[in-house]
Amino acid sequence: MGNLLYTIAVILVILWAIGFLGYNLGGLIHILIVIALIAVIFRIIQGRKIL
Repeated sequence: MGNLLYTIAVILVILWAIGFLGYNLGGLIHILIVIALIAVIFRIIQGRKIL
């Protein structure tokens, strides 16, 4: 489950970066980055390695 959360977080960060640099999707991009950060923080709280 932790691997899946980390994968989703990485994908969301990449999508956010693409959207930030290439497209203007408004608040959707910022929602994606918030979800990615929550997934990473959740992983850190569980005490597992990030990478």
